[in-house]
Amino acid sequence: MSNPFAELSASISPAIMQGYIVLMVLLVIGGTILDMIHKKSAQYFFENAKKAQKSAKRSVGGGEKASLALKTLANEVLTSGEFRNTRRRLSHLLTMYGFILFAVTTAIMIFGYATPAAPTPAILPQLWHIGALMLCVGGYWFWFFIRVDVSAEGLPWFRFERADLFIVSLLTTATFALLWSYTQSSGITGWSTLFLVLFIASSTTLFGSVFWSKFAHMFFKPAAAFQKRVTRADGSREGLPPDYDLTDPAVQAKFPDIPEYMGKNPPYMGHGIRREPANHY
Repeated sequence: MSNPFAELSASISPAIMQGYIVLMVLLVIGGTILDMIHKKSAQYFFENAKKAQKSAKRSVGGGEKASLALKTLANEVLTSGEFRNTRRRLSHLLTMYGFILFAVTTAIMIFGYATPAAPTPAILPQLWHIGALMLCVGGYWFWFFIRVDVSAEGLPWFRFERADLFIVSLLTTATFALLWSYTQSSGITGWSTLFLVLFIASSTTLFGSVFWSKFAHMFFKPAAAFQKRVTRADGSREGLPPDYDLTDPAVQAKFPDIPEYMGKNPPYMGHGIRREPANHY
C-alpha cells in the first residue's frame, strides 16, 4: 500500500532518482542503436522489405496496411499469439505485462509522488507490487521449467550464458525490488539497504546491457511480424511457396507429379511436426 520511493526520499534526493530513470532510458536507446549498427538488423530489415516488394504480386494499400498493423498489435504484441505452446505463451504474457506495470508505475511514483508530501494514490504501489509479482511468476516459470536447454536438452537450470543476461537481470530486478519494499516497510534497516543496492545493481545491468542482451528484440519483433503479414498479403511470401490445395485440378496441372505419385485426391497427411507438443521455441 505504500510507495517505497517516497520513503526512500528521506535518504536519496528525488532529483537523483529521477536522473537515474532518465539515464536508464538513455542507456536503452543507446544500446538499441548500437545493437542495430553492430548486427545491421535495421539494414537487413529494410533490404529484405525492398526485396519482397520486387517479387510482390499485388500492391497493398494504406488502409490494408493499417488493418495488418492492428492485427499484428492484437496478435503478436498484445496477446503473443505466435506462441503455439500454451505454457510458453502464459509465461511470456505474465512477464511482459508484469514488466510494463512495474516499469510504468515506477516512473509515475518517482516523477509524480517522490516524497511523502505528495500522497501517492493507493492504486500505484499496488500495481507496482502486482507487476513485480507477475514478472517473477512468469519469469521463474520460464527459467526453471520452460527454457529449451532445461526442458528439452536436460541441462541444469543454473547453467548461465550471455544469452541469459536479459532474463536473469530482469528477474533479479523484480525480486530485489520486492525484498527491498518488504524489508523497508518492516523497518529492517540493514537488509533494506542491502536489497536496495542489489535492486539498483540489477536494474542498471538490465538497462545498461541492452547491447549484449535480448532486450532490443522487443522493438524488432513487432516490426518483423508486421512485415511478415505484408509479404503474405502482397504475395511475395518472403520467397516461400504458397499453401497449395493438392486436390485442386489447376494445382495438379501445374505440378503433374502430384497426381502421378499421390493420385487425384491426395490423402490428408496429418499435422506433421505439430502432432507432438513442441519442446523448443
